[in-house]
Amino acid sequence: MLKPLLRCIREYKWPALLSPLCMIGEVTMEVVIPLVMADLYDYGVKLQDMNVIATRSLLLVLCALASLTFGVASAIFASRAGTGFAKNLRHDMFYRVQKFGFSNIDKFSSASIVTRLTSDVAQLQMAFQMSIRMAIRCPVMLILALISAWQLSPKLASIYLMVMPILIVALVSLVPIVFKIFDRSFKMLDKMNNIVQENVHGIRVVKSFVREDRETEKFTGISGDLEKNFSKAEKILALNNPIMMFCVYLCLLTISWFGAQMIIASGNNPLEGLTTGQLSSMFTYTTQILGGLMMLSMVFVMMIMSRTSLRRCSELLTEEPDLTSPENAVTEVPDGSVDFQNVSFRYSATAQHRALKEVSLHIPSGATVGILGGTGSSKSTLVQLIPRLYDVSEGVLKVGGIDVRNYDLTVLRDSVAMVLQKNELFSGTIKENLRWGDPNATDEELIHACRLACAHDFIVSFPDGYDTYIEQGGTNVSGGQKQRLCIARALLKKPKILILDDSTSAVDTKTDASIRQAFLEEIPGTTKIIIAQRIASVQDADMIVIMDGGIISAVGTHEELMKTSAIYQEVFASQQKGGLQ
Repeated sequence: MLKPLLRCIREYKWPALLSPLCMIGEVTMEVVIPLVMADLYDYGVKLQDMNVIATRSLLLVLCALASLTFGVASAIFASRAGTGFAKNLRHDMFYRVQKFGFSNIDKFSSASIVTRLTSDVAQLQMAFQMSIRMAIRCPVMLILALISAWQLSPKLASIYLMVMPILIVALVSLVPIVFKIFDRSFKMLDKMNNIVQENVHGIRVVKSFVREDRETEKFTGISGDLEKNFSKAEKILALNNPIMMFCVYLCLLTISWFGAQMIIASGNNPLEGLTTGQLSSMFTYTTQILGGLMMLSMVFVMMIMSRTSLRRCSELLTEEPDLTSPENAVTEVPDGSVDFQNVSFRYSATAQHRALKEVSLHIPSGATVGILGGTGSSKSTLVQLIPRLYDVSEGVLKVGGIDVRNYDLTVLRDSVAMVLQKNELFSGTIKENLRWGDPNATDEELIHACRLACAHDFIVSFPDGYDTYIEQGGTNVSGGQKQRLCIARALLKKPKILILDDSTSAVDTKTDASIRQAFLEEIPGTTKIIIAQRIASVQDADMIVIMDGGIISAVGTHEELMKTSAIYQEVFASQQKGGLQ
């Protein structure tokens, strides 16, 4: 689980190594300072020796400056390493998501992916920075301070060893409880983000049905549950501080009692027992040792909080794309012919229901094919197999006479242009959106594609024409305009196969007919597969496929289906009666 994340350090490995080294230097100076102060008091102030006072004071200044230098350097290196690690982690996770097939993406909700790329990465960045600083500082401080205290007085230093188990037992008992709470809280955070995403994306529907109060109630509920869980965890973690202070004061009282007795017994002679300066150093080491343990507990808490984030990010990084290009992949699609040979499809290996059942269909290159069928008849599923957005579960699907699994994925998908049922435009100008189809397309090619898609006229009616800015999700253009822009974008790919998945449903019948006529005249060599609800949209196709319950019910021309297919006759009659021609 940790290995994939460690790879994200990459070019920031030197700052990640230098930060703990500088931290060791800082801690060493902090441990030396109490010893110098003890000598300053015992051999300088008490004996009124100005030479000792001057040399020890200078040494104190040098130690303090060295500690400051090491501390600043450690913080700078840790900051560079932490932010660089987070940058690489976000990049690797986003790159991994881009490689996923649809079935991979189906395992993670979009809200969960966003949370992992933002909140979880931020949590891991903080934990990483703390691990290369505080996780090094605490044990080093603990060890060096214990050694120094033991050299001053083994008897008093043994008090630390008796008190430390109290803190350790408290920490070990709190960790499992807090981890379960944080694990539950991050799942709630996913749910909350999902509610926000759905609400913002569907805000028009929310307002049209006057559901603002209900949506607010849902958000308030999950937000309140999240607050309760985090509050519960923080209350448990807050027990660390009183336990810590109890141990500190217990040590101080015990050391004061026994230390005073040792000083009186030795006559404040460093050769015979303990001095006042050494006792003051023991007080400093008390705060350093127990403070180190307290910081170590905070490091553990941070690790507990980040453990869930670690697992969630690791899941995304280790998820293997289910669709990959084979070795020695075919790098050229000969033509636009499509052959379904006893193809069946399930959306998951464990699904009992088959979305497609033993489909066999031959589509010649350059043909125009219409696909009709009721809702849930798997029309969209059928065409999504062609660019290998999903792999067939059984049977063989060929494009250009070659099994699609033998193609390089990029080559295959570059040869197939899809205008999906749900049209998506991205923030940017119309030109920028169109050039998704061809980044190197000239302005003349953009205009030609838009004329074919009947989009040119409404584009030039905008004040900024092709430089008109499209808002997020294409909210400043109508549904029909969005569809025509998406069709033009697909045409710029100059594909061998063009798939329109109910992509003219929002345009009038006259515009629909104009688009289809332009296809016949301008791209006769491209195989055109049109999923439609209106018979008028596919009536002139070379072949019409009737889908019903995941199987092909009938195949033929309009005239043939009018004679042989009861489903086609029923749909035609209902649309004629309704005036949809």
